[in-house]
Amino acid sequence: MMPTTPRLRALTFDLDDTLWDNQGVMSRTEAGHYAWLDDQLAAWLAQHPGEHRRFSDVISIERYQAHRQQLARQNPLRRGDFTWIRERALVELLEAFGLSRTSAWLWAALTMPRFHAWRLQVSPYPEVEPLLQSLTRQYRLAAITNGNLAFHRLDLSRHFEVIIAAGEMPAPKPDARPFLATLGRLGAKPAETLHVGDSWKEDVLPAIRLGMHAAWIAPHAEPDPTLPEGVHQLSHVRELPALLAKLGR
Repeated sequence: MMPTTPRLRALTFDLDDTLWDNQGVMSRTEAGHYAWLDDQLAAWLAQHPGEHRRFSDVISIERYQAHRQQLARQNPLRRGDFTWIRERALVELLEAFGLSRTSAWLWAALTMPRFHAWRLQVSPYPEVEPLLQSLTRQYRLAAITNGNLAFHRLDLSRHFEVIIAAGEMPAPKPDARPFLATLGRLGAKPAETLHVGDSWKEDVLPAIRLGMHAAWIAPHAEPDPTLPEGVHQLSHVRELPALLAKLGR
């Protein structure tokens, strides 16, 4: 007698570029909080005689981005904690600009809430809200993200029993720990769980290595008939219900 395939009990989701398009969000967020710091710091410096410099004239946004990448390389245990990296980069570059350590920390601390406010301006795909609402009737849902989005502040988060900010553990995907922590909190076995995400490296591979199923959101990839067992290629998250129906789960 052939063993029966376990019924799916849980679905885990990546967020950025899975439930919404993240590229535009990050472009606006990057430019928005940098411009805020540049303007506010210039106004503050203008109150001091002879101080008419602008942060952006000395520290370009490209240098800011490169410095974050350097910090990630220098601090591998923090590489997924994007908030820590971003704030630390601001402090070090503000010091390089000429501020004292105290003033640099103050301005970095003032800037980060603006970053997070911009970061929250996501626009989930129109299908996502009704999709999640429907799925909660049959499955337990969790989110596993490397992003530093304060997801719990979005109304969409109400559909998820578990939300794991993997970079802050600190164990960003593809580390197995955020997946294992999620499975533990859901009380689900890997074979009973499908992970949905857009990254082959950070979503699909760690999921299948643990024995989970995976729905790979790959809008720009050609259909691949040679995918490993348990991996299902989709072009959009809207196709998930059809996949679940096909799997008979």
